[in-house]
Amino acid sequence: MNSFKYSNNNKRYHTLDYFYKNKFHQKICKISLNANFTCPNIDGKVGYGGCIYCSKSGSGEFAGNKEEPIEKQFLQIKQIMKKKWKNAKYIGYFQAHTNTYAPVETLKKLHNKILSQKDVIGLSIATRPDAISNECLDYLEELNKKTYLTIELGLQTTKEKTSKLINRCHSLSCFEEMVKKLRQKKINVVVHIINGLPYESKEDMLNTIKYLNTLDIQGIKIHMLSIIKDTALEKLYQKEKFKILTKEEYIDIVIDQLELLRPEIVIHRITGDPKIEDLIEPTWLIKKFTVLNDIDKEMVRRNSYQGKKAK
Repeated sequence: MNSFKYSNNNKRYHTLDYFYKNKFHQKICKISLNANFTCPNIDGKVGYGGCIYCSKSGSGEFAGNKEEPIEKQFLQIKQIMKKKWKNAKYIGYFQAHTNTYAPVETLKKLHNKILSQKDVIGLSIATRPDAISNECLDYLEELNKKTYLTIELGLQTTKEKTSKLINRCHSLSCFEEMVKKLRQKKINVVVHIINGLPYESKEDMLNTIKYLNTLDIQGIKIHMLSIIKDTALEKLYQKEKFKILTKEEYIDIVIDQLELLRPEIVIHRITGDPKIEDLIEPTWLIKKFTVLNDIDKEMVRRNSYQGKKAK
């Protein structure tokens, strides 16, 4: 019998579905959008070329078509979701590239186009900790009072050596400072991390979780490193053939991470979701539901649950 507090099914971790149902008392669907932004470490403001794992779509593989107006993208994806969940409400997810890297007036127009759509209850905005100006922070504070807002910050790792290797182009202190600023304005923060980054040990990956556990964050997205065609990461892999985690190693690490994580932190994602045709490695990522099921089974076998070893 599963007695994990934040679960309405057999999961032993705090799922996003549970969180939404508890908060909104109905099905919530996130609609991924591509507002055709760039990035400060692509255009030269802090660096060039972007993060080495980032695809041409700016990690927005399942977002809308950037050539289409934002409201058209939203409505097209909404129609598909409506067939499956007739009475759902929606969150507009600004996913691709850096979604606060534009003048505030531009952001307002884009956000209002989505917030004016029927059954939209909130926005989720993916960005970098070095790409939120003070003016933008003040705007986000106002936005947070009007709608359900989540800011998703990329961190990926706490190991500075890895951060340099993957060309993140921001420091850990910059990340921590932005989390504090957002929380001072009562804005929910979700952090992205990547397991299996080149040359990282299991201990490095657990250290990233231990660090995040000390911060006032509301959610986390755990990704497995995907080596995608035509990226700088693919070139590095072909040249150095660094170790790729097996499915079993990934599951072991994720469960150990979950045990360290405070149980109230919501798990927004627990594996990668690459496009099959673009994926070089690891090929086991293609079977997403197998990975999810295997995590569940192993947690039962270990009598494990999120927060079991949280301090």
